[in-house]
Amino acid sequence: MKKIALVFVTAVFVPSLVLAWLAVRSLRDQQLVLERQQYLLYQGVADALAKEADGFVTDQQHEFGQRAETLLAGGTTAEVTRLFDDRMRTNWPNALVTCAVTTQGEILSPQPNASPAAAAFYADFGKFLGNRESAQVYWNANKASANGGNGENNNSQAQNSLRNVVPQGNQAAEVQNYSKVASSETEFRQLVGDANEGTIARFVDNKLRVLLWHRSLHQTNLILGAELSMPRLKENLGTIVKGLDPALTNDIAVALLDDMATPVAVSRDGFHANWKRPFVATELAEALPHWEMAVYLLDPAKLAHSAHTLALTLGLLIFVLLLAIGVGGWLIVTDLNRQLTLARQKTDFVSNVSHELKTPLTSIRMFSELLAEGRVSEPEKRQSYLQIITAETSRLTRLINNVLDFSRMERGEKKYQMRPFDLAGLARETVETYRPHLESIGFKIEAELPETEIMVNGDRDALSQVLVNLLSNAEKYSNSAKAIAVELERIAGESRIEMRVLDRGPGVPRGCEERIFEQFYRAHDSLSSGIQGSGLGLTLARQIARAHGGDVIYRPREGGGSCFILSLPMEKQATRVNP
Repeated sequence: MKKIALVFVTAVFVPSLVLAWLAVRSLRDQQLVLERQQYLLYQGVADALAKEADGFVTDQQHEFGQRAETLLAGGTTAEVTRLFDDRMRTNWPNALVTCAVTTQGEILSPQPNASPAAAAFYADFGKFLGNRESAQVYWNANKASANGGNGENNNSQAQNSLRNVVPQGNQAAEVQNYSKVASSETEFRQLVGDANEGTIARFVDNKLRVLLWHRSLHQTNLILGAELSMPRLKENLGTIVKGLDPALTNDIAVALLDDMATPVAVSRDGFHANWKRPFVATELAEALPHWEMAVYLLDPAKLAHSAHTLALTLGLLIFVLLLAIGVGGWLIVTDLNRQLTLARQKTDFVSNVSHELKTPLTSIRMFSELLAEGRVSEPEKRQSYLQIITAETSRLTRLINNVLDFSRMERGEKKYQMRPFDLAGLARETVETYRPHLESIGFKIEAELPETEIMVNGDRDALSQVLVNLLSNAEKYSNSAKAIAVELERIAGESRIEMRVLDRGPGVPRGCEERIFEQFYRAHDSLSSGIQGSGLGLTLARQIARAHGGDVIYRPREGGGSCFILSLPMEKQATRVNP
């Protein structure tokens, strides 16, 4: 048993505890796992909206180029360029100011005094467009072309800057919170290079100005430009933000933030938050430098609650699995212990049966040899020897029948011939058959049996074997108090019959009242106490009784001894009186 327990602990319990420890450790990381999952989900949302916003600016760039080419095709170059600003703003309200510039730096349109907007445009962009100064700008044209095609730019200097927004979902952002877009110090002529179109973003007095430019397809030295109207641009980008997937509106809010982390548009009306601390955020491209599409959790505590709930659920599952492993292991060990006990009992059974077979066979052989050789001349001894041979033969027959019946029951092959018969007559006949043997060894047997028939439905021989087994059990365990009583009684009001076999032996030890009916179990070891037996008599008695709808139970007898009760249902036809 100790070896089995050691194997179980080593092969099952210890690995289970190790796995449980690893699982419990993983529970502490559930919030990080959920945060990572939500980070990836909402980062995808922010990326998609940022891409859509970048795509809108790109569409504006293409649309401006198409409209500019249409205007150029409607008249002479001198006339179109002179009136380019008025005509373009009339046809395309997204432009605040438009211009026409040659690659040599000559500004053809607008005129400085055409409007206050034109005057402000000249003041802010005149020298830059005229190639008279370099400026820090953000641009998305082919930079290699701007550098003469060799990838070198001796007049440019990238200026890195920190982001105003620090996303919470990406822990790495707090370590190095640099913007992915950087400004370059360059001249307009270098910026344009050989490219056909592009976007220039520039901060003037801390205000973002976005300039679209397009090279004329017919006159490659002519550059047409348009400064976007920021109010119109914000309005259009707000439509993109408001188009958030409805399935996400109960969990998050999206805000488009400008370079100062001030909300330009918010997907949820009335929503307020620490705008510089979104859950995740994605920067827009160079056209809108340092603008970000930011995602905010409506209920930040919900994530921690979900993680706690998940951890609790997994913890309970781990506990249940460990409990199942423990209970299952306990059941396995218990069953193994039972099987080992049963194996030992079978070994004892073989030893007991061998011993019990040897004793009557020795007696039968010895007395039969004496009689066969004519060594016994006295008639009284001859009669006594014959009675001993008969008793030992009956004892041997009972033992063999018990073993055979038990084997049949184990295989489910035992058949009963069920028919009505008089149980009182059977008890009387069995007791009288057994009486000579008991009286010959000094027993006093009393039978209190009713004179009326007590009808039961069952197998007469099988129930006779039950009574014989109970009488044999009383004989073996009576010790020096050699008194046996058999009683038969009909229990009024219960349609039940009880046959009791009582003795004055030592009784059954406390705690063994049910175990004595187990196969091969014996409350008194036959080899140590001198009491012979196979350990099957009471097992067979109970199995036969239960097959008849009854039972065999044990009760202590008042005054000492044992009382075994065979309980059977009464036959439906009432008792009959003997004629």
